[in-house]
Amino acid sequence: MTGGVAGGAAAGGAAEGGGAAGGGAAAGGAAGPLAGFTVGVTAARRAEELVALLERKGAAVLHGPAIRIVPLHDDAKLLEATELVLARQVDAVVATTGIGFRGWVEAAEGWGLGARLLTALGDGLLLARGPKARGAVRAAGLVEDWSPSSESNAELLEHLLGLGVAGKRIAVQLHGIPLPEFTGALREAGAEVVEVPVYRWTGPADPGPLERLLEGVLSGQVDAMTFTSAPAAASVLETARQMGRYEEVVGALRRVLVVCVGAIAAGPLVAVGVPVVQPGRARMGALAREVVVELPARAVRVPVEGREIELRGQGVLVDGELRPVAPAPMAVLRALVQARGRVVSRKELLAALPGGGEEHAVETAVGRLRTALGDPGVVATVVKRGYRLAVEPSRFECGGVAV
Repeated sequence: MTGGVAGGAAAGGAAEGGGAAGGGAAAGGAAGPLAGFTVGVTAARRAEELVALLERKGAAVLHGPAIRIVPLHDDAKLLEATELVLARQVDAVVATTGIGFRGWVEAAEGWGLGARLLTALGDGLLLARGPKARGAVRAAGLVEDWSPSSESNAELLEHLLGLGVAGKRIAVQLHGIPLPEFTGALREAGAEVVEVPVYRWTGPADPGPLERLLEGVLSGQVDAMTFTSAPAAASVLETARQMGRYEEVVGALRRVLVVCVGAIAAGPLVAVGVPVVQPGRARMGALAREVVVELPARAVRVPVEGREIELRGQGVLVDGELRPVAPAPMAVLRALVQARGRVVSRKELLAALPGGGEEHAVETAVGRLRTALGDPGVVATVVKRGYRLAVEPSRFECGGVAV
């Protein structure tokens, strides 16, 4: 997949903003759990898989790759590290990623060092961080000696330190960025560490899709952001800086749902005060399931005129059926909901409209809102005063809890 909009035509207002596209359900149809929500995907690798998982649940998806992987098959640093590994026996080898371990073996084969490297790796203790690294190890004809159940570097490090590493020679295959906490702890414990940089991360070749994704976050058109790596999170922050909108983007990320595949991926965001949600296991499918659970749980639900209305990012569920709502009428609805049944003046509603406008723009937006909801009585006109939602103030719910 190339960066940019994923899926088909956007539901309702998202299309008007030139933003997200993708799943959902047609007006009046049964809604998926993510129908009416727009989710941002920053992944470079396996992005198609994550996009498909989210779209199958009804989400509209906006894809802006935050990074690209640059293999180092011909890089002098990788060759130098390989020669260091081969210079004398290594006592332990840490494989952190499947793609990195495979790339290392392939590069060594290209240099005529493949057989020697596999022998060296097989002679020492071989540790694999997770199932993908284990798969790559086994595909190379080797067998790992141990792998952490948590699939985390922290557990890997704890295991190694528990074995005792003083005086040992340990090769650590890096996964795109240095691991100073990991390698530093080994060195402090007396180990000699050979760092193997198999590939590196860099910014996207075309920053346009990522910039458009961040504009969507800033404009309120994106309801959740997903991150599958720490470099992607760091790249988003750096891109925001280059756009001259760093503080705005960080502020917006604090308001939307941010889901990271694990603690490492969350690190750069947590460091700047962005709340994150993580699945129990560091898996793409688990990340998607976390979005499916968390986004609807945050929705505001309001009983109006005998119907249940649930506000979603770019649409409304009316008795469980998705009704796409364009940005202007959606802004009016949010202002009316926030008023909790109180009369909202035309002036207040005008201030809530994206881009502002003149007073007749409020009347137009209210008319479009009534049409979208399928019931003119939901929004009551209060002569010479404004509009109100036909609901008792005590009946508002957010995430199933009255507010």
